[in-house]
Amino acid sequence: MVASECGGRFAEGAVLERQRFGGGSVMVWGGISTRLRTPLYHVVGNLTGVRYQNEILQPLVVPALQAIGPHAILQDDNAPPYRSAAVSTFTIIQQARVNRMLWPANSPDLNPIEHMWDELCRRVQQHHPPPANLGQLLQWLQQEWNGVPRAFICNLIHSMRQRCVECLAHNGGHTRY
Repeated sequence: MVASECGGRFAEGAVLERQRFGGGSVMVWGGISTRLRTPLYHVVGNLTGVRYQNEILQPLVVPALQAIGPHAILQDDNAPPYRSAAVSTFTIIQQARVNRMLWPANSPDLNPIEHMWDELCRRVQQHHPPPANLGQLLQWLQQEWNGVPRAFICNLIHSMRQRCVECLAHNGGHTRY
């Protein structure tokens, strides 16, 4: 068919209807350990230190760390909400005696949760067709978060020592992780 034909582009046989989800994203937060995983939390809007404290640390992180026991360590990163003054002076963390892993500024991200996010992304992308809207995307994220095998998570966490050893051996440069 030649596009210059009168009405040819819009003839019934030349039009293919598609329903596309035009993109967008959702922000989620989750925590993993060898013994448990937190619920996947949907962060709506900007995450501030106060919101991180009230919506994530107090209801999700502190109880999870207490369930793990006294040797649990919170490994987050240097994201501004996690290192804000509101979080640093958060008395619940101090009272719960939560151990936090300190990260130097500009350090490589060795956090196993990054590999969990990659796995979650791969699992969601396996759904065909793609999500129709953000609500469906969030539903699939939550479903797949709960479906990641515990053995996969344990492997990520148990690789932490080797990640650090390799990072030190490469003076903070590129590693296979």
